[in-house]
Amino acid sequence: MLSPSEKNAQLIKSTAAQLGFDFCGIAKAEFLEEEAPRLEEWLNRNYQGKMAYLANHFDKRLDPTKLVTGAQTVVSLIYNYYPHKKLPENPEDIKLAKYAYGEDYHFVIKEKLKTFLEILREKIGEIEGRAFVDSAPVMERQWAQKAGLGWIGKNSLLLNREMGSFFFLAELIIDLKVEPDSPLAKDYCGTCTACIDACPTDAIVQPGVVDGSRCISYLTIELKDAIPDEFQGKMENWAFGCDICQDVCPWNRFSRPHQEPAFAPPPDLQGFSKKDWVEMTEETFRKVFKKSAVKRTKFAGLKRNLQFIASNKS
Repeated sequence: MLSPSEKNAQLIKSTAAQLGFDFCGIAKAEFLEEEAPRLEEWLNRNYQGKMAYLANHFDKRLDPTKLVTGAQTVVSLIYNYYPHKKLPENPEDIKLAKYAYGEDYHFVIKEKLKTFLEILREKIGEIEGRAFVDSAPVMERQWAQKAGLGWIGKNSLLLNREMGSFFFLAELIIDLKVEPDSPLAKDYCGTCTACIDACPTDAIVQPGVVDGSRCISYLTIELKDAIPDEFQGKMENWAFGCDICQDVCPWNRFSRPHQEPAFAPPPDLQGFSKKDWVEMTEETFRKVFKKSAVKRTKFAGLKRNLQFIASNKS
């Protein structure tokens, strides 16, 4: 006979599947003791660049009970975003990260998580909980690994043996006791260094450690100042984000197209040529990226990226 915590785990996993999540893993909410020194060293080396917010809420990042009073469980969820067709067709054209092809994932997944909590409350009763989608001090990759969903690869991303890494991570932190899954103890990267070798800005400084201030995603999205000249000729036409370390990862041969209509690129974007990018007006930007995560750079930020790419002399 199942214990109450095992029944809760069953309910959570069936609800996750019903809502379209590809994988669901469960971990006990506790202080991430092993991560504390790693996070501290990463911050001390200034690998966060100008992302000052990453140094805030140090304790909350490591302890989920500081985010939800009485938290007992962290539910980690995987939601696929691998596209049906890569953009652009010509590799010499301007590129944006695959996660940004369609609607902003924060809103799409947050709605699902709200529904998730409502279902749990209907079936179980009043529970305290919060939903997170890359929007608060939660160490999502570490929790996903602890919940058995994968391992942290040399590019610092969570890798899953069945679907690679082209997916979003989301979490529910709840005060409900749930039977935890076993962490994935093995690292399946082996001796492969494809991601390290392919990174044009040498952002992967050692296996599993990325100097964020050198990452093309940081340079094109998070950095608000001018892109440093040392990256001239190294951007490889990425105007928003970068997928290089994922594209070369052998585990991503298992990626399969997502089933989320909201992640389909709008028709205008599908036919975008290099000329369209270069001549883009603010009106076009607002129209094409109305619901997109690309809005984070604002029009001025995207133009800065495009100008920097155009001035690149490799």
